[in-house]
Amino acid sequence: MTDSPLSLSLIAFAFILAGLVKGVIGMGLPTIAIGMLGLVVTPVEAAAMLVIPALVTNIWQLISGPSFIALLKRFKTLLIGICFGTPLGVSFIVSGQTAIVTAGLGFVLMAYGIYGLSAVRLSIAARAESWLSPLMGFVTGIVSGATGIAALPTAPYFTALELKRDDLIQALGLSFTVASIALAIGLFITGEFEVEIATTSVLALVPAFIGMFFGQFLRKKIPQDKFRRYFFFSLILLGAATSFRAISLIPG
Repeated sequence: MTDSPLSLSLIAFAFILAGLVKGVIGMGLPTIAIGMLGLVVTPVEAAAMLVIPALVTNIWQLISGPSFIALLKRFKTLLIGICFGTPLGVSFIVSGQTAIVTAGLGFVLMAYGIYGLSAVRLSIAARAESWLSPLMGFVTGIVSGATGIAALPTAPYFTALELKRDDLIQALGLSFTVASIALAIGLFITGEFEVEIATTSVLALVPAFIGMFFGQFLRKKIPQDKFRRYFFFSLILLGAATSFRAISLIPG
């Protein structure tokens, strides 16, 4: 990892922008930050650098909502699934074989964003949660461990359950918090969460929170129907940025 002024400025800007996006739509910090951090560090270093900002901002997002206990009880099996899936995904990111997986993730994000802006609506019955939640959690854990991004498939799953805006943001914060902790443990066990990166990760809290606070302010000013459109349009942009970056890293 380089400590040049240009690199440090890029890192700070990456976390401000990523925090802003997360503050507005409740997700996107790893997606934005990893894409930009990839210009100066390796994917596994970027994931390690994200550990503290992702964890703390996710906890803040989680506790700032109105329904923590209710959502924790409702999605406890999803959270357990994340914990079981993450170790499998971590083996990909520490091996460096993440480009194809990340590119696929980006395309899925774009597809989900396009679907959300369309007139088609997918709805999941409450009775299906008993078996879908642990499955969604397990897949999310694998994706999070492999790419550092925990948005899929939890984001479309929560949306299909027709959660209200505040519950959607808080449910995402809950799942992202557990995914961040599981990823941090996996990186620590494999020796990738080193002291130098840990220090940078702590310092990155400042720009991440600056961006997030401003994003949360903007979100409160946006009506719910516009928020929904912005949410899905942002997913398209996030997916496109993720895929473009990942494809550029695929050999050959």
